[in-house]
Amino acid sequence: MADGGGPAGRVTVVGGGVIGLTCALELARAGHRVTVLTADPVEATTSAVAAALWFPYRAAPVDAILRWGATSLSAFAALAEDAATGVAMRPGAIVHRTPQPDPWWAPAVPDHRPATPDELPPGVPAGTLCTVPVIDMGRYLPWLRDTCAAAGVGVRVQRIDDLSQVPGDVAVLAAGLASGPLIGDDSGVAVQGQVVRLAAPRVTDWLLDEENPAGLTYVVPRGRDVVVGGTAVDGATGTEPDPAVERAVLDRACALVPALRGAPVLSRAVGLRPARPTVRLDRTVVGGRPVIACYGHGGAGVTLSWGCAADVVALAG
Repeated sequence: MADGGGPAGRVTVVGGGVIGLTCALELARAGHRVTVLTADPVEATTSAVAAALWFPYRAAPVDAILRWGATSLSAFAALAEDAATGVAMRPGAIVHRTPQPDPWWAPAVPDHRPATPDELPPGVPAGTLCTVPVIDMGRYLPWLRDTCAAAGVGVRVQRIDDLSQVPGDVAVLAAGLASGPLIGDDSGVAVQGQVVRLAAPRVTDWLLDEENPAGLTYVVPRGRDVVVGGTAVDGATGTEPDPAVERAVLDRACALVPALRGAPVLSRAVGLRPARPTVRLDRTVVGGRPVIACYGHGGAGVTLSWGCAADVVALAG
């Protein structure tokens, strides 16, 4: 069944971030012979910058996002049983600043409830409390890569400029912003995000304030550090941290979480979220060969990774 990508078919995944590696692992577990081609080492991908709080940020359509997100939440909850994965279930709050909030994501989260005023920062009118996965990408990506290797997946650093360079019976495009140009899709747009990582061990609960009038703000403790963000600049492609932006981000975050004040900076980074009007996950035929597209996850690549990988396996045969 090699030409159809069935068991023992040769599948090449383009992209070595969280989407590509998760797809590769699930394809290998389904019996395919899998190779991953990645333009950058796994630790240098956009995924490595992610704060990686489970939350479906900047992704659509809603029905598919809820399904993929619920599948991934269950998978991460199971992985949290193994400390080596870097996954932990952590409590936190999503801030609401509108009179009638629309927590459209709530059906995917079994454990959520309205926050009481004393559970929210001063001046915040409402919020939702829940416990969701937080993934330390510095540990999770190497774990995922090593788990792929143990399943027989080969990972090779190679930049792809044309589908003709991709070997195999089936190609899977999971390279974020680099995927669309390979298949004639120009709908992708970079959404720049800047973060700073602090040493603040007293901060244990995460906070997400997507509606902050001064800009997107989130605080995500991961045990070894606290990721503080952020920005969401459509079309910006720079990857050098801006000191002025960092100061503004920290001011917003410290206003919500005063325990962050004075915390030492451990590192800083800028990543480019691969946004698109909707996530593209489909199968087409290009040059007589099946090509499965899996890209455009916006700020929710980690959040949707296991659910999308399950659909990729189904499309592969």
